Amino acid sequence: MTAALPEDPTGESAAEPTDDVVLHAESISKNYGGVRALSDVTFSAHRGKVNVLVGENGAGKSTLMKILSGSEQPSHGRILLNGKAVELSSPRAAQARGIGIIHQELSLFENLSVAETKARGWVDFAAENARAAEMLERLGLNVKPTTLVADLPIGQQQLVEIGKALLEDVKILIMDEPTSALSNHEVDVLFSVMADLRELDVTIIYISHKLDEFRRIGDYVTVFRDGKLVATELMAKTDTAWIVRQMVGRDPNTLFARAEGTPGEVILKVSNLTAPGAVRPVVRDVSFTVRAGEVVGIYGLMGAGRTELMECLIGSRATIGGEVVINGTVESKATVRSRMKAGLALVPEDRQRDGLVQAQSVKDNIVLAILDRLTRMGLLNSAAPTKAAAGQVESLKIKIPGLGAEVTSLSGGNQQKVVLARALLTNPKLLLLDEPTRGIDVGAKSQIATIMAELARSGYGVLFISSELAEVMAMADRVLVMAKGQITAELAASELTEEALVAASASDTILEELA
Repeated sequence: MTAALPEDPTGESAAEPTDDVVLHAESISKNYGGVRALSDVTFSAHRGKVNVLVGENGAGKSTLMKILSGSEQPSHGRILLNGKAVELSSPRAAQARGIGIIHQELSLFENLSVAETKARGWVDFAAENARAAEMLERLGLNVKPTTLVADLPIGQQQLVEIGKALLEDVKILIMDEPTSALSNHEVDVLFSVMADLRELDVTIIYISHKLDEFRRIGDYVTVFRDGKLVATELMAKTDTAWIVRQMVGRDPNTLFARAEGTPGEVILKVSNLTAPGAVRPVVRDVSFTVRAGEVVGIYGLMGAGRTELMECLIGSRATIGGEVVINGTVESKATVRSRMKAGLALVPEDRQRDGLVQAQSVKDNIVLAILDRLTRMGLLNSAAPTKAAAGQVESLKIKIPGLGAEVTSLSGGNQQKVVLARALLTNPKLLLLDEPTRGIDVGAKSQIATIMAELARSGYGVLFISSELAEVMAMADRVLVMAKGQITAELAASELTEEALVAASASDTILEELA
């Protein structure tokens, strides 16, 4: 047999699989109407290995995974499983052949318990709880099986989603951005589980945008661009710069922009802000400022209180002390409406759950927050929403098939731009961005960074949260580091180092002295 990897780096020539290839997609193309999502892709997944797929959003990775998991059918090509052609006509057909998938966006029922997420038919609840407890322990998740999914933070929900898939007898496991909402510790636990699965000869196909993470666990890396497979290689033979160049076609050092302007007047002044938690305050005595023309980053580990701080600022979380001053005016009302009227706008961490109305179009999502401005005497001006949405699409370079397209049909990066477009239409003075690059590819991250820098140069204030050291260091003029609800350090761009950020984010000694 010939080599499993295509000799042509464009992936345009089909190749027969070798014995170490368990799943082989040959000359796969996929059309959606007049749009070609995949173009003659030949891809091989190696048995008992972690096969990493990378590429910008819209590059075709998820489309191929939908085909391999049975939820989509190819327009052309065939799939071989252990050397034999198979038809994966549905997700159930794929599962019957040992192929499972963990989607990036959660598919859990929030009104069910953790154990019930896998229950079917007549249920032996004691047995289901026991199985769930065993899996939760394996994932290092200190949660009771009877806990409602809705009561878990998003990171723990993601681990439940992973555990749900692992309870199936999978031989091939597709993981689409499984770490996007996980803490560093949770990532370590997941990678340990993946290493165990690899020892059991389970084949893993792993989609990720986090280059530092997948290089730890991957055996092979395959790069997609514009619906084509452009390169595939042993992970050990690559470096980060090579992967990024294959993805975006340019020097990785040019990806992130910094505003580098002169800060203006203080837009936001926060003094001794405190918010209650179940055991102790989730935000405690936090004080800082943000000026016009300035990009300020917030760095910290999961559970540091970063998102809770944003919620306090936008008025969706109650506070028990402190003061918020916006443009020189003390904001005594802590409601979302009053804070937006004062000039704040929030782009939330979970765009699917909190940022988008998934049943609505791109246009409707963009103009949702300004409908009152587009109506007269209770009647909506039919042309105004189209004009407003089209202007934002052009300004932010959002790639869409049309304003009437379902927002869920867009790539993650373009969905994020839709949420940002809606925030900008409210005419804010300060943008609050919670993990604005979560779950999007390197190219889209670069675009978001450029937009943030351009907004700062235009006089906006920008306050953003990021869990990625490289982003914080490249994009922020100043960084506030949080741990256990408090600010433990404030660093100027010239002072930023990975060591300083990590030390401040785990500054238990400082926190104990403050307690």
